[in-house]
Amino acid sequence: MLAWKKAVTAAMARKPERLAYDDPCGALRLRTALQGYLWRSRSVRCEVDQIVVVNGSQQGLDICARLLLDAGDRFVMEDPGYQMARHTLAATGAETVPIPVDADGLETARLDGIEARLAYVTPSHQYPLGGVMPIGRRHQLLAWARKHDAYVIEDDYDSEYRYDTRPIPPLHALEGSDNVIYLGTVSKTLSPTLRIGYLVVPAGLRSLFAAAKQIMDRHTPLIEQHALASMLESGAYDSHVRRVRRRNAERQQALIGALRRRFGERVRIEGTAAGLHVVAWLDDLPQKSEDALIRAARAKGVGIYPVSALLVGPSRTPSRTRKTVGLVMGYSALEIAQIERGCKLLAQAAAELD
Repeated sequence: MLAWKKAVTAAMARKPERLAYDDPCGALRLRTALQGYLWRSRSVRCEVDQIVVVNGSQQGLDICARLLLDAGDRFVMEDPGYQMARHTLAATGAETVPIPVDADGLETARLDGIEARLAYVTPSHQYPLGGVMPIGRRHQLLAWARKHDAYVIEDDYDSEYRYDTRPIPPLHALEGSDNVIYLGTVSKTLSPTLRIGYLVVPAGLRSLFAAAKQIMDRHTPLIEQHALASMLESGAYDSHVRRVRRRNAERQQALIGALRRRFGERVRIEGTAAGLHVVAWLDDLPQKSEDALIRAARAKGVGIYPVSALLVGPSRTPSRTRKTVGLVMGYSALEIAQIERGCKLLAQAAAELD
């Protein structure tokens, strides 16, 4: 907070910049800082002109949907997957093509023969199941996109948080990724209230995205852009990310430990290699008891979020998601004591269903 306050105060003092409109793609200073950050943190090599600063990842998705999809088009979606992305893309009148997800992310072998305009994926930490897409599947996805002249939206929403696995290069960093649109955000590292995200678009789409951004809202607020640029330039942002990565690793271990103490062998925990959430499968609770568990937990003050709410269609999903209750469990905003208490109350709620 102190570093951000200092950066905002300095940005406010830049009178000429704060009294004029700017490039719709974002402040040159921030895009230059992001170019360096993406290279050193994610091996993403791009030109400054390929970066478009947006009001959070949601606006980035909205621009992609408006520019790349028309009514009647088709788009590939992970199943289960990020619901807000699916709604945004489907709002164009395009049709969702759900592709099942397993422990390694999108089952790319199922793409054979599928015609679609684009695909939305979370390969570095699949949302919600947490799988990390292996390099072979990444190349398979890119080959499909090239064959069908389709775009791939790579949502790297929480790539800063990796715990027990070595980073795999993002799709954008691989050979043959000319039609990949890379989507990032600071919502998971600083705050979602800032509404700052960024796209890295193919060079041929730069002018199209710039025009769309200008029509939508001229540009993202400049004071926050210059503040973030200052933190990136000084190293304060990188230091902050390292601190919160350690802290969230502690929170994750606290959650895993509390779940195992309360549920023992009755819980399977997946998606622990990275990110800010895990998935807990309660193997002794049939999927039909999910609604009752949600009500019982909420009565005790615990909000739980089922995997089933993120499915596109039950006929296309892994069989395990239909047999037992799966919960998406986040921990980034919680203290250790809150995590422990939440798991205790969840276990009590589950026991009441027996």
